[in-house]
Amino acid sequence: MTSKATVEELLKRADIAVNGDAPWDIRVHDERFYDRVLSEGSLGLGESYLDGWWDVPRLDEFFCRVLAAGLDRAVASWRNVAAYLRASLVNLQSRRRGTRVAREHYDLSPALYESFLDPYNQYTCGYFKDTNDLNVAQERKLDLICRKLHLVPADRVLDIGCGWGGFAKYAAERFGCRVVGITISDEQAKYAQAYTGGLPVEIRKQDYRDLSGTFDKVLVCGMIEHVGYKNYRRIMEIVREHLTANGLFLLHTIGGNKSVTHTDSWINRYIFPNSMVPSVHQLAAAAEGLFTTEDWHNFSASYDKTLMAWHRNFTANWGRIKDGYDERFRRMWTYYLLSSAGSFRARKNQLWQIVLSPYGVPGGYQSVR
Repeated sequence: MTSKATVEELLKRADIAVNGDAPWDIRVHDERFYDRVLSEGSLGLGESYLDGWWDVPRLDEFFCRVLAAGLDRAVASWRNVAAYLRASLVNLQSRRRGTRVAREHYDLSPALYESFLDPYNQYTCGYFKDTNDLNVAQERKLDLICRKLHLVPADRVLDIGCGWGGFAKYAAERFGCRVVGITISDEQAKYAQAYTGGLPVEIRKQDYRDLSGTFDKVLVCGMIEHVGYKNYRRIMEIVREHLTANGLFLLHTIGGNKSVTHTDSWINRYIFPNSMVPSVHQLAAAAEGLFTTEDWHNFSASYDKTLMAWHRNFTANWGRIKDGYDERFRRMWTYYLLSSAGSFRARKNQLWQIVLSPYGVPGGYQSVR
């Protein structure tokens, strides 16, 4: 069977046709596409899209169908084996290696992120409860976090991986808290310091392994995806060490349905180098003996809506920022946002908010939804 016939047969399992009429049907412009996908798997699929070898009207639906049908498992490549071996032999999220994602992703111009994020610059899942508006959903997510942490004005709060300072600003203004935010990104630290100016907020450029001080509440929101399985226990120990005995810790993270040691090869090369999403097993093992699990909330359907809103904003504002980027970058960002939306829609990825306490909340923790 030829490479073309093999790929066409695989796509049929997902009800996807080559050069068909459905919005999720793939349009192939270069016949080299078939060999490349079969030999390089996910990386070949993504890079051939960047090269303009294929298109599809609805990338999000294409990926939802591909992933729901398990085609990502059917087309494996030698790169998966190499990635597994590398992740097993070295700590991809060591202090030195951990800075790569800051340099290559988070240190991009803030104007890029402002073009598609909400006013609080939330680069994590919004909470689309009783709303279809991204800005409202992100404020509801911030409010949800604050209420789950039982924030009060006397609290000293730590935000590990504070991004551009959105949570720190919201918690300080709405709940009167003192907030310390840490990030390893130069651009984020500079932006967050200006963004939270005049508030009881301190922004530090600091690795979580260099923490000092004690905090009443701790937040890790969209950051543990960069910590790596070899460091999960260590970050849990660090949070426990710096959290008061009656404090609360909220972990907001993308989650996977099975334990892995590395990320998708295309995502690793082009978007989030040395990243990976944790599983229930990995997080539970890391927290065992350190924390009581008070609450575990999955609202992954909201991430599909968040990513689609980001893509609409990115597309609408491309003309304003395109002078700093080329067409290949536009296709790369489009592929990233829409393939991710398809992944959440197919339920391959989850979104969890987990509330932990050192000794258990007396009388029981009251879940917030």
